[in-house]
Amino acid sequence: MSNVFVIDTDYNPLDPVHPGYARRLLKQGKAAVYRRYPFTIVLKRVVEEPQMQPLRLKLDPGSKTTGIALVDDGNGKVVFAAELAHRGHAIKESLDDRRVVRRNRRNCKTRYRKPRWQNRRRKKGWLPPSLESRIANILTWVARLCRLAPITALSMELVKFDLQQIENPDITSVEYQQGTLQGYEVREYLLEKWERTCAYCSVQNVPLQVEHIHPRAKGGTSRISNLTLACEPCNKAKDTLDITVFLAKKPEVLKHILAQVKRPLKDASAVNGTRWAVLQRLKALGLPVECGSGGLTKYNRTTRGLPKTHWLDAACVGKSTPVGLSHTGIVPLQIKAMGHGSRQMCVVDKYGFPKQHKQRKKTFLGYQTGDMIKAMTPKGTFEGRIAIRHRPSFRLGKRDIHPKYLRCVHRADGYEYIQKGVRHAPPHD
Repeated sequence: MSNVFVIDTDYNPLDPVHPGYARRLLKQGKAAVYRRYPFTIVLKRVVEEPQMQPLRLKLDPGSKTTGIALVDDGNGKVVFAAELAHRGHAIKESLDDRRVVRRNRRNCKTRYRKPRWQNRRRKKGWLPPSLESRIANILTWVARLCRLAPITALSMELVKFDLQQIENPDITSVEYQQGTLQGYEVREYLLEKWERTCAYCSVQNVPLQVEHIHPRAKGGTSRISNLTLACEPCNKAKDTLDITVFLAKKPEVLKHILAQVKRPLKDASAVNGTRWAVLQRLKALGLPVECGSGGLTKYNRTTRGLPKTHWLDAACVGKSTPVGLSHTGIVPLQIKAMGHGSRQMCVVDKYGFPKQHKQRKKTFLGYQTGDMIKAMTPKGTFEGRIAIRHRPSFRLGKRDIHPKYLRCVHRADGYEYIQKGVRHAPPHD
């Protein structure tokens, strides 16, 4: 597992220690458990003028998952790693469901609610709730780790690449669309959109050519919505045929291509829409922030012979990456954003009519939904995130467990944690 965070009795961060040394301090009574996730111990004394090794916190922000790594630049050791799963898609689905219910209620013979969207103003720098959630998750964990470890610098992956600026540092505005890389940007966009796969035969790891879905010989344009990728045999076989004729015997492939043409790059758009906001808010913390590109991250990871994972990508962000990056024995902590529940007291059906009223108390028998517990039952030991009911039968994954078998190991904080080596119950809805 990763190293254990250590703080003194005044809650000042100290150097992380090996799990074996932390276990010895706990057995000798010199420390106590402060947090379970990430595992942190608190010493029962104040350390005067501690000698600490500065650490660098590295981030690889993503649309669905953000990689986090804590690296010692001096010896190149990865001290802590985690992968943070966001819930932006869940927020968007909840807003869509609420909008449908609200519109149905206006069309029914119930109390009329006048639309209020015309008298609302958005503040400068406003972002949709699904994107704001991603930023909040990242900033929350940056603040937590800064309280638990001597972090003196930050690194984050800001862009994938900007080769035009490398060639011309003063490039601005519309010049980006008129440079020598205009065709290159289109090709990279198509590679991302079509997942580096031939649209017609789904072959991968071969040279791909830009293909016009509606042939130019028959009036097709070079708009991005009319372009796809094809391997050389498929490109020659299609030639100037209409796509409906070429794929007449493959209706499923035709349907997929026509749907894919209209599909936007949601994940890429989410990252592009939040990267600058994340950078500005990280700078507000007062720590120096190093920015790197995705190309540099891939170069660092490839030259060091590391597999592609979110947390190893984070460890390879920026020019500050040590030549000898050591990650032996590191098991990343899996973090999943779950939210803090809902303030909705009345649950409605799909028609907008009430079907269930919630209790006003969030706790029952000392537990609340979201607590990480350890259940020692006659059928085995399980660990996970519970959902309470206001009766002595709580939900743990797909199991109903009596509270007498439970022991709380981490209070609800809006996240779910998974640690290797522990038998977990499947996550509940």
